[in-house]
Amino acid sequence: MAPPLLSLQDCSLTFGGQPLIERADLAVGQGDRICLVGRNGSGKSTLLKIAAGLLEADHGTRFVQPGATIRYLPQEPDLTDFPTTLAYVEAGLGPGDDPYRARYLLEQLGLHGDEPTDRLSGGEARRAALAHVLAPAPDILLLDEPTNHLDLPAIEWLENELLSIRSGLVLISHDRRFLERLSSATIWLDRGITRRIEKGFASFESWRDEVLEQEEQERHKLDRKIAAEADWLRYGVTARRKRNVRRLAHLHTLRQQRRDQVKAAGSVKMTLAEAQESGTLVIEADGISKSFDGRPIVQNLSLRILRGDRLGIVGPNGSGKTTLLNLLTGVLAPDSGQVRLGANVELVTLDQRRESLDPNATVAETLTGGGSDSVVIGGQRKHVVGYMKDFLFAPEQARTPVGVLSGGERNRLMVARALAQPSNLLVLDEPTNDLDLETLDLLEEMIDDYPGTVVLVSHDRDFLDRTVGSVLVSEGEGRWVEYAGGYSDMVAQRGEGVQARTVEKPKAKAERPASEPGNRSAPRRKLGFNEQHELKTLPGRISELETRIAKLHETLADPGLYARDPALFEKASAALAEAEAQLAAAEERWLTLEMLREELGA
Repeated sequence: MAPPLLSLQDCSLTFGGQPLIERADLAVGQGDRICLVGRNGSGKSTLLKIAAGLLEADHGTRFVQPGATIRYLPQEPDLTDFPTTLAYVEAGLGPGDDPYRARYLLEQLGLHGDEPTDRLSGGEARRAALAHVLAPAPDILLLDEPTNHLDLPAIEWLENELLSIRSGLVLISHDRRFLERLSSATIWLDRGITRRIEKGFASFESWRDEVLEQEEQERHKLDRKIAAEADWLRYGVTARRKRNVRRLAHLHTLRQQRRDQVKAAGSVKMTLAEAQESGTLVIEADGISKSFDGRPIVQNLSLRILRGDRLGIVGPNGSGKTTLLNLLTGVLAPDSGQVRLGANVELVTLDQRRESLDPNATVAETLTGGGSDSVVIGGQRKHVVGYMKDFLFAPEQARTPVGVLSGGERNRLMVARALAQPSNLLVLDEPTNDLDLETLDLLEEMIDDYPGTVVLVSHDRDFLDRTVGSVLVSEGEGRWVEYAGGYSDMVAQRGEGVQARTVEKPKAKAERPASEPGNRSAPRRKLGFNEQHELKTLPGRISELETRIAKLHETLADPGLYARDPALFEKASAALAEAEAQLAAAEERWLTLEMLREELGA
């Protein structure tokens, strides 16, 4: 067997007085396909940084074969030192590398190379970083969450690209299908220690369960041994024999051994606060259409969602998935057609951007609303700290501001808050973002057991296969088609998966004057602060206008108003016309910003 190109042996690292990694090993050879798995916060990204040479372990050794090339993809790539995406990718090429490959990879990933790096969205920066590490065809690729911010077409392209190269791979990902297709070995980082099996991710979960079961059996045997020794000391000896120092020392050793054992982290416990049952018909869309700047987002869609349905919505970035969700739930009015919500519908939404979380509020305040120290789940009152423990939050985190939580913790908090609200319709927009595999398992089980209706948007193919009964797919030009079954069933029926939207290279500056209004070729790579504020506050403004319009309609519905008070009738009529015009403008502005945000992957 050839020696590894990269190896870590007995590495350990401590942060803040607590050991994060202890006795961790990693060996990567030519052509290896290794997935690195573990709970959120277990140290996977840290171990990958040690392997990349960006962090130095407190103890242990790192060895790289002379001449071996390594490329590392971080979760948050930094492109600030380069003017364009092409310059950034070309900077990663070696003297003998093909410069054409840089442009080829950018085009395959939906970029053209002229994008200014200071105006990139998170999704565009991730695509450029992928091209940067792939272009030189290194001996070893270390990829930390490479599918983050990618849509389905980009994920499937990346899978095929990685399958075609000879580089050794170490992958961190929460995308099961991605790991199953690419891995042939698995390293499990658990409680600071690495364990390895020469099988891909498909075999990981059964192996992990066997390891944890064996640990529990050994812990049980040790507990019984301690109990027997303690019983012997109490009742099995005379007063003189109690001075048997060796036996007593043995008991102390066993107890210390039991204390030193580190138990596996607990599992998330998801309990739903159920609302009363909705009517049989939950959502009915009748010939709805919506366009943005002349581009159709939804075109003549008719759809019925019944109680208990599980509907998945899929499509490439920019196809209008979030806009469609807002149309179906009544947040946004269609240009034509109508949407009707059924009787007794109580809606809870989990938004992908987590904008509804106040960064200055504490975890406890977020879960309780700030007016109590308990939450009501399924009609039972529960202390907020106990409910936090169900979602793997420590009691001391009750006073932690939301703004300092990790991405995975914020998403767990969003899920916990959503499930604490009574509902019979769950609308989940990218619910799997930043969730570890164990929490994903519980979320899937919760959706399966949920007595109400679920509508979700996701790029996770395995999650869709496990949770939905039908898939609504963007076919382009505003057309949406529903297919029975999960994502794999949809692919079998269509003959292909989701296709990427065509990205056109912008024209030269001389051909697109900056002053030309409505020019969509003009480079807009990032939402400004004011636009982000508008995007957050416009839904509230739209709701206020709708309430005002409804009251004005009630006023004008009085058949005797004109005869009794002509001035009031004229005033109310003028106010209604003004409010309806303001509502139309607010909805159009919100849709403009929402589509821009979705296209940029912001």
